[in-house]
Amino acid sequence: GVTATLALSMGMASLGTSIANIALPALATAFSAPFSQVQAVVVAYLATLTVSVVIAGRLGDHYGLKPMLVVGLSLFLAGSLLCAVAPTLWILIGARAIQGVGAAFLMTLSMALMRQIASEARVGRAMGLLGTVSALGTALGPSLGGLLIPAVGWRGVFWVQAPLAVIALLLALTMLPADPRKKGTP
Repeated sequence: GVTATLALSMGMASLGTSIANIALPALATAFSAPFSQVQAVVVAYLATLTVSVVIAGRLGDHYGLKPMLVVGLSLFLAGSLLCAVAPTLWILIGARAIQGVGAAFLMTLSMALMRQIASEARVGRAMGLLGTVSALGTALGPSLGGLLIPAVGWRGVFWVQAPLAVIALLLALTMLPADPRKKGTP
């Protein structure tokens, strides 16, 4: 259960990096916007993810890895839902930024939790699993997006992430061990 929770969290964050790429032409059409503006949907996610990684790690150290992973999953879920219902391009870009912050928590804290939970003998295998899931998520994004857009439109690439986030959130709440703050942590 723990491994599945952390793998799903890592996979969702990676899926989020690539699934929207395939939707850019549909977004340009839907919002009657130039491609240069629509690209901000991808850039907002990647920029906020990159900037928030250190913050997510620090908050995990300070408040506990499990509670902060739950925060990250909640942000990712909220961002996914906002993306799916966004009435304007600028709201979509803002929602992707929220999703990117959540993704930073998912990537950073999944690795930290796996390192904390895995035995010394299995740390390499556990980290390899998360790396593999991350690569699969990134690779799956364009294919999944390519299937969803003709079937349900561009909003489908964001709707599909919401149930995954709900499942990961429920798993995190029920499967991950308590993570009490260490004494002396600033």
